[in-house]
Amino acid sequence: MILSVSRRTDIPACYANWFFERLKEGFVFVQSPMSRKISRVELSADVVDGIVFWSKNPAPMLDRLHLLKEFAYYFQCTVTPYGTDIEPNVPDKRKEIIPTFVRLSDVIGAERVVWRYDPVLLNSRYDTEFHLRAFAALAKALYGHTKKCVFSFVDDYRSTGRNRGALSLLEISQEQKLELGKAFSDIASAYGMAIETCAEKIDLSKFGVGRARCVDARLLESISGRALNVKKAQGQRKLCGCAQSTDIGMYNSCNNGCLYCYANFSPALMRKNAAAHDPASPLLCGRVEDENGQTSI
Repeated sequence: MILSVSRRTDIPACYANWFFERLKEGFVFVQSPMSRKISRVELSADVVDGIVFWSKNPAPMLDRLHLLKEFAYYFQCTVTPYGTDIEPNVPDKRKEIIPTFVRLSDVIGAERVVWRYDPVLLNSRYDTEFHLRAFAALAKALYGHTKKCVFSFVDDYRSTGRNRGALSLLEISQEQKLELGKAFSDIASAYGMAIETCAEKIDLSKFGVGRARCVDARLLESISGRALNVKKAQGQRKLCGCAQSTDIGMYNSCNNGCLYCYANFSPALMRKNAAAHDPASPLLCGRVEDENGQTSI
């Protein structure tokens, strides 16, 4: 089993204490976002073949990475150039996020920290010229601390639809995608990075842009030195190249507040879930209780 921590919420940034407590206890309860069924997921190294962490700010985990020594793992770290108008609760990129990325890379190795410039969105403030300058500046700042960059263009999820007025999104034309894809590839190459797109229809291979496997069994095999027998992920977008994984997060629970995020589509439910979080509970938000008030499955 490959563990995803998490596509649904930023566990490293928001719920690191809970995650390490669950690791110590050896299991977690996960509620299906579709059926609402609750399942028990074992977290021992005998069961977990690898862990993929997704985060905009892994700082709360940095001093406890030694607790992961039994596991093969890597981080997908998102570093974008957006301000608090788009990512209201993400710390300052220059003062906090980039130094955290660099420190993480220094501890676990550049090949185990994937840079996500994701998503690319356009409006009157963040136009193509802005992205060309910003991508180059970030690539320079992260030079030597990552081997790969993954990017994608913004998708029209429920959240982006609800926030369309605040985002003031402009349509990204085919020509703009080609322009940005070529420029990003040239810049990434100059800083020693491979570059890939995440689940994008557009083919940018002529510019040296590959197609990402964000949950990457090959990378976990390289880290662990063991072959993995895993299938392609089911239930993801058609062009997703990820391996099958088990996600232990919960939608509508991330405090980053990013206006484009697909995982937070109800601010009221997000606040309710976050308020119900108990670091001692096997469930990320709330508790599982039987008629006697005891935690059960």
